[in-house]
Amino acid sequence: MVTYTPKERLARALTGKDVDRMPAVSFTQTATVEQMEACGASWPEANEDAQKMATLAEAGHKQVGFEAVRVPFDITAEAEFFGCQIKPGTKEQQPSVVGHVVKDMSDIEKLREYDLNQGRVSVVCDAIRILADKYGKELPIMGSMLGPFSLAQHMNGDDWFMAIMTDEAFGMALMDLTTEFNIAYAKKMAENGADTMVIIDPTASAQLIGDEFYEKFVVPAHKKIADAMRELGVTTVLHICGDTTSGLELMESSGVDAISVDQNVDVATAVGKVDKAVIVGNLDPVNVLWNKDPELVKAASQKVLDAGVGVLAPGCGIVSKTPTKNLQAMVEMAKSHKY
Repeated sequence: MVTYTPKERLARALTGKDVDRMPAVSFTQTATVEQMEACGASWPEANEDAQKMATLAEAGHKQVGFEAVRVPFDITAEAEFFGCQIKPGTKEQQPSVVGHVVKDMSDIEKLREYDLNQGRVSVVCDAIRILADKYGKELPIMGSMLGPFSLAQHMNGDDWFMAIMTDEAFGMALMDLTTEFNIAYAKKMAENGADTMVIIDPTASAQLIGDEFYEKFVVPAHKKIADAMRELGVTTVLHICGDTTSGLELMESSGVDAISVDQNVDVATAVGKVDKAVIVGNLDPVNVLWNKDPELVKAASQKVLDAGVGVLAPGCGIVSKTPTKNLQAMVEMAKSHKY
């Protein structure tokens, strides 16, 4: 059988083509304190500086064995770009959104003119370029961004969930803005060397907002992003938190190549609910990867593999205190698995 490079292997696996073995990657955030100490680049500085961001992303490959490099490590750069107030992170904790910027239609109009060469979104693109220059011929270069629905929620606050149900014009206008931004940002990441795009849209759950509103507000937005990436030859992976089992068909209808499911989803059921999309995941990042030992990680990995997962990966972002040896156990299980 042909032996593929990690870059070829992941691209083929995410598009349902035959591969020699399973890729060993994480689609969600990869950094840990142990990696920071090993490479000399740590949060919060590695969230703000392109070279440090690239160095820490590289540590996932060098220290853990991930066959890809991925940035960024948090999901607040997009909200910060539009002026949302951010609570700074620490070496162990990621930053978070604590203030919002959109109350009405006039606020949306004020934000339509923006420059992607500003703020942390520009830093992320610079880090991608650094990584692509070094690893782009061999390794997948993953770009990741907060999806349009969750970005809208960050911008509007908790009022967002009521807004989409009571003021469709406002909801659609804000989704148009965030979707347009996501497409432009994804294209800029691709121009800088990203060949895989991960859309992290944690609150865009059909379980949370219902099928009707998911189909109206979320599917068209994700489809526009997936279509734009397909034109550039970039594969797309969609991650939504929680038990997304009932919404998998709607998620797939957006045309993404793969769907990342978290630990609350039964993988075998998920695989049976989709037609073409590849199901990836879903090791529990807390109760398995962080709090167990390597042998138990391997046992949990085997269960996920036996359930028919397309690519073994964490079910959500890796906890910063996760031991390297546990991540290496997951990588070992992925590398030893032949479809």
